[in-house]
Formats: sequence, structure tokens, C-alpha cells
Amino acid sequence: MKKYKVILVGCIALVCGGVWAQELGNFWKEPAFQKAFMGSYGFRSEIEPRVTVVEKEVMEKVLKLMSGDNEAHKAIDLLKKNIKPSSSAVFDFTLANLYFQEDNLDEALRYYTSAIEKFPAFQRAHKNAALIHIRNGSFDAALEPLTKCIELGVNEGLTYGLLGYAYAMTEQNIPAESAYRLAILLQPKTLDWKLGLCRTLFKQQKYGEAIALCDELSKTDPGKSDYLLLQANAYLSMRQPMRAAEIYELVDVTHRAPIPALHTLGDIYVNEGFIEQAADAYLRAFERDENPDFARQLRNVEVLVSRTAYASASQLLGNIQGRMGETVTDEQRKQMLKLEARLVTATGDGNGEQAAILEEIVKLDPLDGDALILLGQHYGNTDPEKAIFYYERATGIDRFEADARLRHAQLLVKTGKYQEALPLLKRALELKPRDDVQRYFEQVERAARRTNQ
Repeated sequence: MKKYKVILVGCIALVCGGVWAQELGNFWKEPAFQKAFMGSYGFRSEIEPRVTVVEKEVMEKVLKLMSGDNEAHKAIDLLKKNIKPSSSAVFDFTLANLYFQEDNLDEALRYYTSAIEKFPAFQRAHKNAALIHIRNGSFDAALEPLTKCIELGVNEGLTYGLLGYAYAMTEQNIPAESAYRLAILLQPKTLDWKLGLCRTLFKQQKYGEAIALCDELSKTDPGKSDYLLLQANAYLSMRQPMRAAEIYELVDVTHRAPIPALHTLGDIYVNEGFIEQAADAYLRAFERDENPDFARQLRNVEVLVSRTAYASASQLLGNIQGRMGETVTDEQRKQMLKLEARLVTATGDGNGEQAAILEEIVKLDPLDGDALILLGQHYGNTDPEKAIFYYERATGIDRFEADARLRHAQLLVKTGKYQEALPLLKRALELKPRDDVQRYFEQVERAARRTNQ
């Protein structure tokens, strides 16, 4: 199950992070949002700062300039000339709106802040300042003005939805859930709030509720696979991997599953013992990936080799080698050679080929203990002196000394040199105590005594 949890994190980021954040970004472009935003130029004298007669005349000139083509800069200049510490907060607010529309968010935030300092209960200034914080990714900073908006009487879905989003992005999932539920109550057709709620339910391990909500979202918007992918992750967390596999296969048939989902699918099949299906998923992932993660793909080959799916492992390894071309690093080359050697050994395609591959690995990395020990084993039956040469080279590498001494000792025992094998076994036990090696040492010790009698 640990493997599922590791992969789950990456999939959550894909489904609930980047994709959803991009969709939320569309709010700034939607006609409904722009209409509501433009409405914020109006005056609400009963709850917002008042303007003097003179200030009203200035505002009328500003609004007239704003209605003309390419006159916004003149409106900005006029407002800046009239903004003073004693002037109405409406001036600061209107100037901030103009900067917001021009995407000059720093100046917009500066003037929303000054409007709030002049008139702390300026509801719309709090709301628009929060929008800027959300767009800038400053979610902690957005919480206070969004909450203040609600305290000042705002009761609409967008504010609650953005509050839920800000709480979710700061990992405060319980208040995020509450805010999303209120947003859905007020804007039941807005799918972003439902997907956000799904995300917070998932993070609180309320997987059953998340699955049910994903079902609803899939029916409402069948053209998207995001909901199904999130549902699959929920099933993984509930330790129902084959239900997740069914969903991944469905997504792949209807939408073409994302590459990470195919890797996850392959891992599920491996854990459940469906090795050929795992190989198929890994191959699909590799064939579709324009910029493959070769390290991940080589790990997939290792998995297939360890599960004796040699034909599939060989096919995937060949595909990887074909696409890597000259971009392969020495480390990757060495890893692929080791895999080739294991495949040759497993399929019995010739000891000579295995030795050649291992020799090439040692040329690339003279301190590769694995390859040195494997060469020692290879030559053990045909050329004991050469085998001992490789074992002694491996002995000089700390991490492999214990195994190299053990293999060397075993070779000596095969030829009846029990007494010479004992110090090697004793040192191997000092470095890496093991019950099976201890028993072997005792057997060799008895054989040595019998020989000397």
C-alpha cells in the first residue's frame, strides 16, 4: 500500500493542483465576473464612503473618461491629482480598479489598501484586494480580506468559493470544506467549488464522500477526466486498487489517460500479480510520452525483470535504448547494461554475452561492486584465478566487501581450501552478521578440522 500512497501524492497534484488552479484562473475572464467587477464602480452611499460635491464632480469626469476609447490613462492621471490623505476613499478605490483592469496588480493593491485605511468598512475594497492576493498566490494574505467581506455582509458564492480555495491552499481543510459547501449552496452550478470540495474531502480522508461527489461531477460534466482520476485515487486510498485500475482503463479508453496515471496503473497490476497487464501499461506510457522520464522507465524495466516478465522487459528496454540515442549518461548506460546482463542470464542466451556486458560496465565504472562480483561468479567455474581477481577488486569497495569475501570463500570451499576460506568468512561476518553465513562458517570450520586430522 505504501507504493500507492507515494504515487497518490503525484496524482493529487496533477488532478487537484495545477489543472484545477488553471480552471479557477478562468474566473477573471468570465463575463459574469467582469460584469460584477465593473459594477464595483458604482456608489453605495448607505454603507460606503461618501463623496463631497466637488469630489462627485471629479468622479463624473473620471467615469466619462473611462467610457471613452483608450482614455483610461487620463482617468488615472485625474484621480492621482485629486487623491490626498483627506480625500474620499472612493478615489483610491476607483484608481485601484483601473490599475486592476490594466493588470498592474501592485499599484492596484496599493490603492485598495489606502482605501481601506481611509474607510475600514469598505467592503468592495476588501474583496478586490483579496482577489489580487489570490491571483498572486498569496493565499494566507487573502484570508483576512475575504473573511472581512463576509463580516461586512457579503453573501455570494464567489467570495465563499475563493475563501474555500485560499483555506485549501494553506492546508486548512476543515474551514475550506465549510466555505466550499456554502459556495455550492449559493452557486450550485459552479463545478470549481465542487471539485474544490472534493479535494478537501480527499485530504481529510473522507474518501466515500469524495467518490460520491466525483460521481455527481462526472455526470454533470462527462467530458472531463479529472473527476474520474480523483475518484481512482480515493479508491487507492481505500485499498481497493483494482477499482482504481478499472477507472484508469476507462479514462484511457475515453480520454487517453495522463502518463502518470498509466505508470500508476502499471504499478497496481504489478502489486496484484497481473504482470503482462502491467507491462502493457508501462509500454503505453512510454510510447505516448513525448519527453519520457527515462529513470522512471528504467525502474519499470527492473520491476518487470524482477517479476520474470523477460520478453516485455526486453521490449521496453529496447524501446528506451532506441529513444535515448546519444543523450544517454554513463550512469544510465551502466544501468541498462546491468539490465541486459540480468536478461541474458535469465533467458540463457549465452554466458559469453553476459561477461562482455559486465566487462563493459566495469570499464564505465571500475568501482561498480555489483558488476565485479557478478564477473567473479561468471568465471568461478571456468577460470577460478580470474574470479578471485574480480572478488579481490570488489573487496576494496567498502559497501561490497562483505559479499565479495563471502563469494571468494565459497569459491575456495568448492576447491577444498577450507582453511583459506575461514578468515574470509570471519571478516564477512564481522562486516555483516547473518545467521545463514554463521552456520556456513561453522560447517566450513568443521570441514577444516577434519581435513587437518
